[in-house]
Amino acid sequence: MDAHHHFWKIERADYTWLSKDMGVLYQDYLPEDLEPLLQKHHISGTVLVQAAPTYEETLFLLSLYERYDWIFGVVGWLDLSSPDFPKQLDSLMMRPGIVGLRPMLQDIEKSDWILQEQVIENLKWMIRYNLPLDLLINKKHIPFILTLMEALPDLLTVIDHMAKPNISGGELSEWKEEMNALSQFPNVWCKVSGLMTQADPSTWKIEDFKPYIHHIVQTFGPSRLLFGSDWPVCLLAGDYESALQIINNNLPDTLSDVEMNGIFSENAKAFYKLEKRRESNEQVRI
Repeated sequence: MDAHHHFWKIERADYTWLSKDMGVLYQDYLPEDLEPLLQKHHISGTVLVQAAPTYEETLFLLSLYERYDWIFGVVGWLDLSSPDFPKQLDSLMMRPGIVGLRPMLQDIEKSDWILQEQVIENLKWMIRYNLPLDLLINKKHIPFILTLMEALPDLLTVIDHMAKPNISGGELSEWKEEMNALSQFPNVWCKVSGLMTQADPSTWKIEDFKPYIHHIVQTFGPSRLLFGSDWPVCLLAGDYESALQIINNNLPDTLSDVEMNGIFSENAKAFYKLEKRRESNEQVRI
């Protein structure tokens, strides 16, 4: 189960971060491009994550969910700072496929944006729906996420890309402390994903990621970790197979088969309630 990947179609024009100088990323990436890779690596299901802060892109991703059975769910986007959020969420939850929401915090100028009163009130609606929140963050956001979890301990969250440690710059000790703090909240999970693009894209080696992955296993435990490829963003520094190898080759040898299966499959199903939602949605279609 690949718990984190994206699709986009450039002509939709809502990917404001995506420009021609981004090389391999500046082209369409759609299900027919990913499907052969999933088959090659025996991946039977995925979680499709938003890449644009628009409701229209969320609807586009849900249309792909309807067409491809191996897309088990969509992490979409709604404006968490809007007073209309509760009404919009009610409407969105009537559609099959939504398993979470993600504000693109790394692209928002204010690091404490998520602590706004309106955002907090809207996050309470996500708690009522038991709907997870993906957190696209780096180190500057972590103090505010800690405050958020103290205020809303029942909010189910997952840290995308291990909070993007600066692997190319050798950042480790401070990041370890930050992960220790986040892991103290039982409703905070973590995606083991997106690491290649935090390393030097031309010189990284498989073993470079070992101390980061070992620490995340030690702090969060294997039951709160989810594998994600971050495809196609991972193509900036490697390929799909590399994304798998980095995680598979660096997990501690002490993990049991059950724990390994959790990281690569069962934890994503549990966190996003994928099988339950897919089964429920199939009944709706019938």
